[in-house]
Amino acid sequence: MSFESAGYQLLPVLPELVLAGGAMVLLMVGAYRGPQTTGLVTALAVCLLILTGVLELTLPAGKLTTFGGSFIVDDFARFLKILALIGSGVTLILSSEFLSDPSRRIFEYAILVLLSTLGMLVLISAGDLIMLYLGLELMSLALYVVASSNRDNLKSTEAGLKYFVLGALSSGMLLYGASLIYGFTGTVSFAGIAVAVKTGSIGIVFGLVFLLAGLCFKVSAVPFHMWTPDVYEGAPTPVTAFFASAPKVAALAVFTRVALTAFPGIVPQWQQIVVFVSIASMALGSFAAIGQKNIKRLMAYSSIGHMGFALVGLAAGTAEGAQGVLVYIAIYVAMTLGSFAVILSMKRNGQHVEQISDFAGLSRTNPLLAFFFAMFLFSLAGIPPLAGFFAKFYVFIAAIKAGLFTLAVIGVLSSVVGAFYYLTIIKVIYFDEPLAKLDPMRLELRTVLAVAGLFNIFFFVYPGPLVSVATVAAKSLF
Repeated sequence: MSFESAGYQLLPVLPELVLAGGAMVLLMVGAYRGPQTTGLVTALAVCLLILTGVLELTLPAGKLTTFGGSFIVDDFARFLKILALIGSGVTLILSSEFLSDPSRRIFEYAILVLLSTLGMLVLISAGDLIMLYLGLELMSLALYVVASSNRDNLKSTEAGLKYFVLGALSSGMLLYGASLIYGFTGTVSFAGIAVAVKTGSIGIVFGLVFLLAGLCFKVSAVPFHMWTPDVYEGAPTPVTAFFASAPKVAALAVFTRVALTAFPGIVPQWQQIVVFVSIASMALGSFAAIGQKNIKRLMAYSSIGHMGFALVGLAAGTAEGAQGVLVYIAIYVAMTLGSFAVILSMKRNGQHVEQISDFAGLSRTNPLLAFFFAMFLFSLAGIPPLAGFFAKFYVFIAAIKAGLFTLAVIGVLSSVVGAFYYLTIIKVIYFDEPLAKLDPMRLELRTVLAVAGLFNIFFFVYPGPLVSVATVAAKSLF
């Protein structure tokens, strides 16, 4: 193999190689210079994520494959990788205050986020079962450690342990499913599986069930959602923001790619699974959140519900459905990061407050913050003309066009139930007696809040760019 052909082979993975190399360099900087470099390492990590995104966008257009087709860079992968990089970068920016505390100067935090992001990028581009598993584990192992990064906090340690134990179980199920599929098809590549699956043997369907069960755990869909509320509540708030954004993008990406490119011949079989998981997630996410007192637990149930809504698009099994999933996850990331910027700014006398009752009368003590948070909550509920309404609109339209009327109706009813608990928080913010004033908001939180908030409010003015990019990305799967 000549040097030029080797270079061409490595071109599709250039952004990932740069990210991996940069993470190793930052690890050396932190190891040699000690905890006082935490701020520097975090800032450089954000720059590295931006560089990776630029490299991703400058790769040649069209579909690129390498490593014998096991690594694919197409429009679908590009769209979701940029989204995952934005999620990770914003999370690091939101984490700066958490890491500035002298007792929590952990330079490894930013490096673990980088390595987890590397796993996400590999996962999004996976073209076979082995690459899928490598990406998934690289992403998850860093997440287990990050969940328990606040070592002096009992809840944080417990969150990391719960996530690890259940994550190991889900990886086992996924591997078992992958081995069954390989055994019955004789190949691990998605393209090869798509050809072999046309026979539709019972063994392949069993393998598919286990594979999808493992992926459901990663998107925290019912009935594999048990870890989500405890981990969201126990992990440090910036880590919860990370869990709620970037890993969800990667997990939904691989869920969509596996279903639509490896099993297009047995759509009715996996459609049943996705429809069940989607309905269960929407229902549980809507009803279980009603009694929550802690805002992070409420966001956990909210995210379970939102993954259910996103899977409505996938259940359609069409290009339009895939486009709905992409639009949904992009808007969901913006809403979630904006909401967590508000939750992170909730400090009184230097202490973080997490109870919903702590938002009482926020409209009178901090009207602008209250307004933005109310807009995010309305958007999460799917109230027009905010961005969240369009997210649900695209997935429901795809489901209706695919003839899944019952699924769409249940989705709309779940949205109504979900609106109840979002409105409860808005009632606390606007109608309850105000508590003491909050500490002033830090600049980075204000910036994230403003960008996410304006995107959320003014999305309806010009939705064209996001929708057209999502359409092109979805078509590249078919």
